[in-house]
Amino acid sequence: MPHSPYRIIVLISGFGSNLQAIIDQINRKFIPGIVSAVLSDKEKAYGLQRAAHADIPAIFINPKNYRDTAAFEQALMEQMDHYQPDLIVLSGFMRILSPAFVEHYAGRLINIHPSLLPKYPGLSTHAKVLARGDSLHGSTVHFVTDELDSGPLIATITLEVNEDDTVETLKARVQAKEHILYPTIIKWFAEGRLRLEGKTVYLDQLALPEAGVELKPE
Repeated sequence: MPHSPYRIIVLISGFGSNLQAIIDQINRKFIPGIVSAVLSDKEKAYGLQRAAHADIPAIFINPKNYRDTAAFEQALMEQMDHYQPDLIVLSGFMRILSPAFVEHYAGRLINIHPSLLPKYPGLSTHAKVLARGDSLHGSTVHFVTDELDSGPLIATITLEVNEDDTVETLKARVQAKEHILYPTIIKWFAEGRLRLEGKTVYLDQLALPEAGVELKPE
């Protein structure tokens, strides 16, 4: 059973713009929950400063202090489990997680990816969109599995690619959309509306299509 208030942990490796959007929407009471802690594998990740500024525990765990990935992940899980999270949110956490880690948080681990999955998993998505001449781009929130960017899809948000778009302008426009999409998905979790059973995602007791739902903000 989820706790009250709903407890969210965010994992980051960098700037943390989606983390900030989540914090802002919690402060606005859009998301009925709290960020219990922010953890990073990078000491200088700016997202840790964002967390500290919001009086959220900001924790750096140095992978170099552990003999291998399994030991690092064990330390990470021990820190996370201290906060008894209801949901773990990946926000630019640049590590591929092991099957053991994913299984430990099955149904509670989500990620946001800057493409319309299953197109363009991995890095350099904006450059790939421009190179292929795609007319549409966007972002996808999905449950995490041990296979890169391939877990069950929850929702997407789209935008039209402009003729004069560059990698930089496209990245900025996609991030602005993500700041709508990610807090909305987290809100659904916190309200008890969203769940994963097997490989099927349910929203308001209805099974979603494999492509998830498309969020269309008013």
